[in-house]
Amino acid sequence: MADQTVIRFSPEGDPATEWLLWDPLPAEDIASESPPRQRGHEYYSAAEGRVTVGVWDSTPYSEVKGPYPVDEFMLLLEGSLDLEDADGNTETFRAGEALIIPKGAVVQWKQREYLLKFYFIHDNPEAPLDTGLAALRVDPDAALPAVENLDPALFESDLPQMGWLTLYQSPGNHFQAGVWDCSPMQRVATTIERSELMHILEGSGSITNADGVVFEFKPGDTFLVPLGMGYRWQNDSYVKKLFCSYTP
Repeated sequence: MADQTVIRFSPEGDPATEWLLWDPLPAEDIASESPPRQRGHEYYSAAEGRVTVGVWDSTPYSEVKGPYPVDEFMLLLEGSLDLEDADGNTETFRAGEALIIPKGAVVQWKQREYLLKFYFIHDNPEAPLDTGLAALRVDPDAALPAVENLDPALFESDLPQMGWLTLYQSPGNHFQAGVWDCSPMQRVATTIERSELMHILEGSGSITNADGVVFEFKPGDTFLVPLGMGYRWQNDSYVKKLFCSYTP
């Protein structure tokens, strides 16, 4: 049986398929005069649909303020987004920026122009709505705590210097997102135990699956490594990435 492969993301979706027109939002959720036209392409789904990852676009609209129903990491590709919090404060996110909206965060989505994004959604119906949470801007320049006590058995290279900042982790620790960096290193071949979206900020390298298929990455690339794929990571230069993952 052939191994899975890395899934590369494109703002155009999958060129072999058409964009899917999404169902209209419920009228009671819309605060603007007209509902949006939403389209999307799903690159990956797991956990019986509780995890969906893809690309989405929409015409301008605004929603009624309320608790966000899912955990979502998004990377904005075009346009801008205003999010008003529970206290009436508004923060603007623009193309090139990433953000996380935890399940339960009270927000009002206000979109004044066309918006295009990559998304990673974690839908966990059993988790309570924590209305004390807030949307999080992902700062790629944030200080990253050093990862201590790395296991030498995990590396074919010398031990690297590695930094890791988890910005959000869902109840149960299944969904998490943050920033990671690492000096040059090579990991031993293994099987990845999570589904992980990666957006490369700096550096380049490669991921090789169990069949020997090599996926090369560079700054600006966005891709997903699916749960259970053979996984051998190598970077010959410093690498920094944004990440979002789901671990069963």
